[in-house]
Amino acid sequence: MAAREELITAAEFSQIQFDFLIIGGGTAGIAVAARLSEHSQFKVGVLEAGPLVNRQDTVDIPGLYGQTIGTEHDWGFETVPQQGLHGRVLPWPRGKLVGGTSALNFMIWNRGSKEDYNAWEQLGNPGWGWDDLLPFFKKSETIHRPTTKLQTDHGAAFDPEVSGTTGPINVSYPNYYPATHQLWRQALNSLGVESNKTHLSGSNTGVWTCVNSITPQEQTRSFATTSYYVPNVHRKNLFLLTEAVVDEITLELTDDGVHKATGVTFTCKGQQHHVSAKYEIILSAGTVQSPQILESSGIGNPEILTNAGKSIKVDNPNVGENLQEHIMAAIVFETKAEARNDPQRGNKGPEAALEEYLRHKTGPLTTVPSCFCYLPFEKAFPEGKFEDLSKLVSVLPGSSTQSHAIASGRFDPKQQLGQIEYILDSGNWNPDFSPSQEDGKNYATIFQVLQYPFSKGSIHINSSSNDASVNKPVIDPQYYRGPHGLIDLEAMVHSIHFTGEIVRSEPLSNLLGPRVFPPASITIDDEYRDWVAKTTITDWHPVGTCSMGGSRGIEGGVVDHRLRVYGVQGLRVADASIMPLHISAHIQATVYAIAEKAAHMILQDHHVLA
Repeated sequence: MAAREELITAAEFSQIQFDFLIIGGGTAGIAVAARLSEHSQFKVGVLEAGPLVNRQDTVDIPGLYGQTIGTEHDWGFETVPQQGLHGRVLPWPRGKLVGGTSALNFMIWNRGSKEDYNAWEQLGNPGWGWDDLLPFFKKSETIHRPTTKLQTDHGAAFDPEVSGTTGPINVSYPNYYPATHQLWRQALNSLGVESNKTHLSGSNTGVWTCVNSITPQEQTRSFATTSYYVPNVHRKNLFLLTEAVVDEITLELTDDGVHKATGVTFTCKGQQHHVSAKYEIILSAGTVQSPQILESSGIGNPEILTNAGKSIKVDNPNVGENLQEHIMAAIVFETKAEARNDPQRGNKGPEAALEEYLRHKTGPLTTVPSCFCYLPFEKAFPEGKFEDLSKLVSVLPGSSTQSHAIASGRFDPKQQLGQIEYILDSGNWNPDFSPSQEDGKNYATIFQVLQYPFSKGSIHINSSSNDASVNKPVIDPQYYRGPHGLIDLEAMVHSIHFTGEIVRSEPLSNLLGPRVFPPASITIDDEYRDWVAKTTITDWHPVGTCSMGGSRGIEGGVVDHRLRVYGVQGLRVADASIMPLHISAHIQATVYAIAEKAAHMILQDHHVLA
């Protein structure tokens, strides 16, 4: 592939007068760039800190998911020590390459509930409800209709009313399923959990088979690079510069006393450069780095800016606040002999599986986790625990805010929202469980993921260094801290009991054996609380640090409903950081929808679209 970024130097890039300049060539940034550059009258530039990675097995092959985490393609972020996690520091992987985290994630493709997006609109952000976002979900995707056999055998479904059929991201159902897949659905059905064949239609509660961002013809990952960038690399008005770390956004004071974003200072190969933008700068550096770049540019909390040695240009204490993240526990079970002799897998080892994939594009390396279930708490909790937790929610501090009212309203049993997610995957996925390699046992993991966390943290610039290329932001999710964190801890503890019910239910009980982590000796809630605090991990879905302010404006957030940064002309944010409240879903599809909507609004504001 002859890519433009291989032909342009940083010095040449900095000499171009761009109309739109995008900071971050990740999931959202590349999508925005592709849509803006469809219009040849605009010159569009993208600055990306990582390299272009094309045709690398650990990125492309679905079954190798997770192998890029912790490599040179990962920023390697970490939280500060978390008191609610016994002082542990958690890794926060984020993609450092063109395509961003869409090149690292597990390719899960789902949407939140209608209520999730309608809540954004209820906060005073018109145009962000389910009905308004659905066209942008569809615009980003091509969902391939499953075969009749997949529909019959594995619960695959297709709803043409809500499925995109011409978008850049290829989305498909796996052709390979482990022996546990059908049994997972049957076991949950036996517990009264209904199968959901319309999980992309605005309600994801129930048990269902997940679709994935995988191109079915090639059985490769479909992500921002392959879907939004590579097909458009020939455009003469689209320029991508890699290995370019943004230092700050240039803000100039206009005659009417308002700051305007006019350019970006960045460092490439040890040399600092400056590049200008005629119309707008779009910040798409993600939930972790978008607030960091705003603060580096003088936009944020005056106290934080002063401590970091930054001049205060726009006073907004909301920058970097409102951090919300899905919290996950990984519960490990031993598998019985029948599961180890999976006829579909044929007992293939890693080498045989790779050979099958390379030769035929079939087998276990074509698939990622697809056994999903989302449940309301009242369904997952033991008897009486839902009522106990509801009472704690009713007396939480901050009950006067609209966002708190929405969050606490999710405890209403009438809402029937997916408050806890369960996923079954083969293998041991808990980093704290290390069985002996000589034991000869196989394992399966049930992940449980809290979808609407009450815990809120922050991400801020690190005042210890001014070098953005080495200086990582201070990430403090505040897991399980304070009365809000207590709600999250109790929810996780109570949800563990349901995993036991799933595993004990036929026919899944024929394949999954005893629980090994947490140890079977743990049986009471106090012991579970300690185990959860010691083993909780992140689900890599951080949102909210540059959130839409809604009806409260700059008092409530960082950007308005058109994603324009308060107090600055010509600057928007377009990534997961603008989400004011978390959603019950993996966020990949929503981030693409945000990018599609952002590009549409930008073109509207510049009189290209009606």
